[in-house]
Amino acid sequence: MRTPQQLFDLSGKTALVTGGSRGLGLQIAEALGEQGARIVISSRKQADLDESVIHLKARGIDAFAIAADLGQDSGVTQLVTAALAQLGHIDILVNNAGATWGTPAEDHPIEAWDKVMNLNVRSIFLLSQAVGKASMIPRRYGRIINVASIAGLSGNSPGTLETISYNTSKGACVNFTRTLAGEWGKYGITVNAIAPGFFPSKMTKGILEKLGKESMAAHAPMQRIGDEEDLKGAAILFASDAGKHITGQILAVDGGVSAV
Repeated sequence: MRTPQQLFDLSGKTALVTGGSRGLGLQIAEALGEQGARIVISSRKQADLDESVIHLKARGIDAFAIAADLGQDSGVTQLVTAALAQLGHIDILVNNAGATWGTPAEDHPIEAWDKVMNLNVRSIFLLSQAVGKASMIPRRYGRIINVASIAGLSGNSPGTLETISYNTSKGACVNFTRTLAGEWGKYGITVNAIAPGFFPSKMTKGILEKLGKESMAAHAPMQRIGDEEDLKGAAILFASDAGKHITGQILAVDGGVSAV
């Protein structure tokens, strides 16, 4: 029987983390790498990726970067091909890349709706499908972690955010996670989602400026917003053998916001 330390160990595993050059994706990449996994991170901008690889390597992590635009179907294909060439196979897929758009529903541009949906929903389907068929299903092993949001579990309070496309896309991510888990369990693949609450990031900078850190923290029973460590434990649980009997689950990491 393995010890808890052995169950959480990711030595010898490989991971692809999208949106991994900053924010929540980089935090998750750090967590998996610090547990021993070899990491490929991806985002659109090579300069950001290069900086993040230097950061990860300084922490003793075996990391590589591949630039790809996952808002385009061709970007998904190119990323999977390049990641498999670099890693040999993919044990862990973290679908973190995403976009948001803040506009009242009655004025929301259709082009912005499509941009959010293509990246937040279409790309995670295409990437999961491609990685599943090329690596996880043939090997009868895989861990897929989708980064959803508590915005996909409820609507927004009046007078706060106007993010209908983002909330809708994250709601789709939640049910995508449950449905794929039901289909792919027979292949030894777990599919789970982390639903973060409010974390400081480039994506949420405008929200933080509009509503204020203190106001956001006041809505949480823990009286704080997320920090640079708060997703690490959940990511390692879902990625490791410690979570091998957990699938189709949505774990909110939000200081209790979604519980009240």
